[in-house]
Amino acid sequence: MDKLKLRAGGSGEPPFLLLHGLGATGAVWDRLGELLRRRLLVPDLPGHGGSAPLPEYSFEALAAEVAEGLDEAGPVVVAGHSLGGVVALELANGRYGLDVAGVLALGVKVEWSVEELAKAAAMAARPPRVFETRADAEVAYLKVAGLTGLAPADPAGVTEADGWRLSLDQAAFGVGAPDLPRLLAGARCPVVLAAGADDPMSRPEQLRALAADAVTLPGLGHNAHVEDPAALLTLLERLSPSED
Repeated sequence: MDKLKLRAGGSGEPPFLLLHGLGATGAVWDRLGELLRRRLLVPDLPGHGGSAPLPEYSFEALAAEVAEGLDEAGPVVVAGHSLGGVVALELANGRYGLDVAGVLALGVKVEWSVEELAKAAAMAARPPRVFETRADAEVAYLKVAGLTGLAPADPAGVTEADGWRLSLDQAAFGVGAPDLPRLLAGARCPVVLAAGADDPMSRPEQLRALAADAVTLPGLGHNAHVEDPAALLTLLERLSPSED
């Protein structure tokens, strides 16, 4: 397993760094990547897909591992979904040796109840479930990633180990709740917050309370980047016109 599995390709500067959400892999960006005329850097976050797990999960540790795994200093434009959106905001503070020119944070969960945090901690402590077949494990992968009916399962999302299980490190569920006001205040680049109008985890009114110019994507849910990749193009172009 790679310390950080990174897909890289395309041409056009500055590149886009695309960060997936909890439980998914970089493959969720494939359709958007086909639309972007830009060099792409698409990792599996630590503890996901083909990337090695971390000893302990925090937004800071995830950001540090991503920055180290890129092997370049930027500038880059970062688009992140859900957990990846928080990591993108963390990278934007300039403390990781990466020049971030802009951030699109999509579908970031703003409000966390005590019950939700307790449930996440319990999931983090739970041993991985083992399935008899790869197909059963892929069904579970799609459910955990919120991709059921939206995308095929990434082969890297499951692994064989005395049966089949998710590649996801269960401990990643324990990353906790982000301090979004602090992250936004610390960003040293333009930031766009966005969410699907039908996203139950990232309500548009919650985002607007953080940033008056937060964008609502009509008719889309939590995985807006998978449901309608083209809907993100204008937002990304706003952050970084191509230098080609």
